[in-house]
Parts: sequence; C-alpha cells; structure tokens
Amino acid sequence: MKCNFADAFLHSYLDGELSAFRTVEFERHMLHCADCGSELVAQDFLKSRLQFAQLYEHAPASLRWKIARQLQSVAPSAAASRPVRWVWLAAAAALVLVALLAWKIGPALRSDDYQAEFAREIVDAHMHSLQPGHITGIASNDEHVVKQWFEDKVKFVLPVRDFASNGFALQGGRLDTIEGRAVAALVYARRGNLINVFIWPTPDSDTSPHAGSRQGYQWIDWRNGQLNFCAVSDAEPADLEQLHQLIAE
Repeated sequence: MKCNFADAFLHSYLDGELSAFRTVEFERHMLHCADCGSELVAQDFLKSRLQFAQLYEHAPASLRWKIARQLQSVAPSAAASRPVRWVWLAAAAALVLVALLAWKIGPALRSDDYQAEFAREIVDAHMHSLQPGHITGIASNDEHVVKQWFEDKVKFVLPVRDFASNGFALQGGRLDTIEGRAVAALVYARRGNLINVFIWPTPDSDTSPHAGSRQGYQWIDWRNGQLNFCAVSDAEPADLEQLHQLIAE
C-alpha cells in the first residue's frame, strides 16, 4: 500500500513548495519510511531525465516577442549542457540526501518551533470542534457503533473504548485534520469539559507523554503501538494524564 505521506507531501517537498513546518514533518517521517525514501529518489531521477531530454513545445512567435520585450536578458539553461552522467549522479545524490537527513536534522525534530506549530494546530482543531454541530460525526457512547462508523473512513484499527466508569464518558467521534493529514478524533466528557483525543498512524517508536498548554487549553501527546495520540481540552492537566493512562492500558 502506498504511503499516505507520498501522496500528500512528496511532490511539494521535491519542488520546494512546503512550509518550513511541513518540510520538517515530512523529513521526520521519511527517516522511518523506506517507501517515501525510494519514491523521492525515483521522482528526482525522473525530474532529472525530463530536464535532460528538454521536452518542450515551441512557443508561437507572438509569445516569444512579448516575453523578449519584458526581459532584459535571458540566462542560458544549465540543463542543456549537463552531461548524461549527471542523471545518475542526481539519483545517487538523492540517496545520500535521505541518508544524511538523520544526521543533519535529527536533533531538531522536536524543536521549539515545531512544538509551537503543533500546539497551535491541535488547539485550533479543538476550538473549532466546539462550535455547534462540529463536535461529532457520530454521536454515541456505544464503542461498537463508533468503531463501525470509523471502519471505512480510516486505514488503521481505531482503539475505541468508553471510560464512563472512570469518569470519562465516550460521546462519539469524527474525522478531523492535523498537520495536513486526516485523523480520527474520539470525544470524551469529563466534569462538563469535552476532551478531543486525536489519533493517527505513525511509523515511529513509542514515546512517553509530552504535555503543554496554549490559550488556556491543555494537551498531552504520546505514541503507542504505531499510533500517535493527542488529547486536548480545557480540563485539568491531571484529568488528561488520567485519560492517557486509561487509553495506554
């Protein structure tokens, strides 16, 4: 199965069109995804081949005349004089690039800028969900009903559980968007506060919880069993930690 990241980000990354935040996110993913690394090499190789082949359509004389009037000078194309061996060097360079990513950007993957952007996205998604009619796509406290609703909407097994006996009553779920990807969101109620638990698949290894706050909202995220979890609410931090422990059991 083709990686979702390849469809969403690879071409934009190759063309230098991603924001700094998205670039770090894609590079972080690529360190653990052989499929994306291979696809990047293949696409870069194809791009080099097309540039070398100089495939183009002749512009009509009128268009060439209009462009010539607007440009003071036109720099010669470097691609036209590039030797054939550069095609193979481009592919090799792409492989080296993937190998060097771990060394070059590894320490910065959880930088302050990344955490700030991540916090902004999850809090914004939580606040948007609190608007009337947005909190759930399926409103039910039945684990099986909620899980069945998600079955044909996400490509991973969603751990749906009701913790009403522990004070966290399942309200339902919906689809949302975090960091440019579709994610599942389970909704719980705790002492009058609503808690969103965003869940999406990840190739990364398990991590301990990492907590933070923004605009009066608390959040805690962790990875477990190739799933990324992030709980967000204006509930007490201790409540989010308790929910984390229940989900992690």
